[in-house]
Amino acid sequence: MGLIGFFYVRSALKHQNGENKKLKTRSRLFLCLAVISAWFFVGTAITLVSASSGGGLEVDFQLFSDRVTLFGVSFAKTSVVMWIITAIVLVLGLIFRFLVFPHFSLDQPKGFQNVMELAVEAMDSFVDGKVGEFGAKLSPYMFALAVFMVLSAFSELLGCRPPTSDLTVTLAMGLITFVLINYYGIKKKGLAGRAKYLASPTPVILPMKLLSDVAVPISLACRLFGNMLGGMIVMDLLKSVLGGYGSGLPAVAGLYFNLFHPIIQTYIFIILSLTFINEAIE
Repeated sequence: MGLIGFFYVRSALKHQNGENKKLKTRSRLFLCLAVISAWFFVGTAITLVSASSGGGLEVDFQLFSDRVTLFGVSFAKTSVVMWIITAIVLVLGLIFRFLVFPHFSLDQPKGFQNVMELAVEAMDSFVDGKVGEFGAKLSPYMFALAVFMVLSAFSELLGCRPPTSDLTVTLAMGLITFVLINYYGIKKKGLAGRAKYLASPTPVILPMKLLSDVAVPISLACRLFGNMLGGMIVMDLLKSVLGGYGSGLPAVAGLYFNLFHPIIQTYIFIILSLTFINEAIE
């Protein structure tokens, strides 16, 4: 009925050269009615088929990733996905560098090279504003980290558990930040200067400062792990609650949980890492 009404109004609009606003409004309403009816029909059909086959959507949640055996060795599936993402980034980087742009244009960059240069310059400027003189050395790592985290979130669109929803992966990322904090702190102030910073303003505070430093990677790891895992659980719950009527809706929600939300978490992880490093070198 919605489609019939839509095409009837569209034909009436043609005779009036599309100038009748009321008919345009009716056309949109009939189109919405047709889309909603189609969604309801598809959802009902899926629900009936699922019920007749004894199936049903369930939330299958595990705190740690499933295991997979490769060459007789057991690995977490998130680790395998992480290796695949890393390999894809490396291959694309090599293709970009040696096949697409074997000779970079320094005078007039254009096309994709210009886009990549803008991205690199934006990251350089951002990192320089946080850590100053060490920005040039930290910027490549932060850029690679951002690419990895965003692609990890996208892997959920392919039915994989994102590596950043695995506590072991986020803890490894937090430990790298912990190493960078102390490395640049010692490089800037020396070992004695770093120890003096931890013991200031009084040596009594040293144990608390050490505990605070040790808590940094744990805090970063748990924050990222909890947020990414929470997004994955929300998507599973949405699919489970809506059942067959969830057709299309999880895809819309996925635009947030697999694009906008991971970008926010990437920004938070990077800016916190840079903030802790900056505190160590001040």
